[in-house]
Amino acid sequence: MAEGLFKHKLAATTKTDCFVSSAGLGALVGHQADPSACKLMMEKGIDISGHRACQLNTEMIRKADLILVMELDQKAVILEREQSARGKVFRLGEWGKFDIEDPYRKELVFFEKSLTLIEQGVSHWLEKL
Repeated sequence: MAEGLFKHKLAATTKTDCFVSSAGLGALVGHQADPSACKLMMEKGIDISGHRACQLNTEMIRKADLILVMELDQKAVILEREQSARGKVFRLGEWGKFDIEDPYRKELVFFEKSLTLIEQGVSHWLEKL
């Protein structure tokens, strides 16, 4: 959801040189976005049905200028795996000082809560970029 929202919001700005992609620490590689996520995003006019999960790797970390994670624990894992990530890994909720819980395999209400926090985080980051 965060990738789709970021891409959508960036398309409406002059920040056209930004590349946004999503990768997980424990991704179910090749799997589609959860139907609940697709439903909520489609209600916002954003189609994420083409999304396929991929695993974060060292090359991605090294190439990235900014890495946004959902939870502090994820930040710690990335920093432990790759020293080059120092100074460029932050929470999506960094400015609001909040984590975003993964709603995977949970009821729609958890996806709604996560999406609300993702929207807040994306808005804060777009102000800072």
